[in-house]
Amino acid sequence: MSSKKNVTFIGLGTMGYPMAGHLSNSGLFKVRVFNRSSEKSTKWGDEYQGRVATSIEDAVKDADVVITCTGRDEDMMEIVFSDGGMMPHLKEGSIFIDHTTTSFKLAKHLNESLRSKNIDFIDAPVSGGEAGAVNGVLSVMAGGDSDVLESCEAIMQTYSKSITLMGDVGSGQLAKMVNQICIAGLLQGLSEGLLFAESENLDMDKLLSAISGGAAQSWQMVNRGKTMHQREFDFGFAIKWMVKDLGYCLDQAKGNKTNLSFTQEIYDRYINLMDKGHTYSDTSVLMVFDELNR
Repeated sequence: MSSKKNVTFIGLGTMGYPMAGHLSNSGLFKVRVFNRSSEKSTKWGDEYQGRVATSIEDAVKDADVVITCTGRDEDMMEIVFSDGGMMPHLKEGSIFIDHTTTSFKLAKHLNESLRSKNIDFIDAPVSGGEAGAVNGVLSVMAGGDSDVLESCEAIMQTYSKSITLMGDVGSGQLAKMVNQICIAGLLQGLSEGLLFAESENLDMDKLLSAISGGAAQSWQMVNRGKTMHQREFDFGFAIKWMVKDLGYCLDQAKGNKTNLSFTQEIYDRYINLMDKGHTYSDTSVLMVFDELNR
């Protein structure tokens, strides 16, 4: 029987915490975690009876596969390249998987830098939100070599329902950008539709039941329609992170000359909502934009 791979998971935020938990619970790998906030890693270690690294060097030096799930480009740059970062300590011939939603440029930069140490890189942003991470049913959009991805599928299958290779390195991030553009548009349409329905005093339960069974149906409608009507936004995917993601989309669109005027408008609305105290509200808070700006 072959020995288990050493897998290190770095970044125990809203998504990473349960993802690393599923990985550990599978019993298929020797899992070690690291988080810049030691309180999170200590809590994770107690909950999952897993191994917790005390330093970035300790976390990655023996790892066959390193997985990261952080917040922004800046976080990844610090974790990988700063003084005290992981780059000097990564094992030659290992594999690096990044589940962070980053810019296309950063994915390319990471790949080029890791290649110098004979380390394979997969950019693999995920979709499905906190619920998807908790339930282990995320969708993974990957960019990189097909053989490398195949060798890591068993790892990612512990916390995902689908893994799709989109193309070369960076293609995963491009696919995630499309995902976020579509979600933003869906939420804007849903927000305006519900505001229209409220103005006409329609029965919202009956309405949502009726239209969610037809062509207007979407995950956002099924999971956010009622809470939007009830003005409940203290859960889910915070607009702080959607603003970050849409910013990457808009920046990339400048280079490929795509007109994202609608996405720009929604981005501006989210910025306005953040200015009004909704930084950590769910992205469905678009519902109250018109009410706040009358």
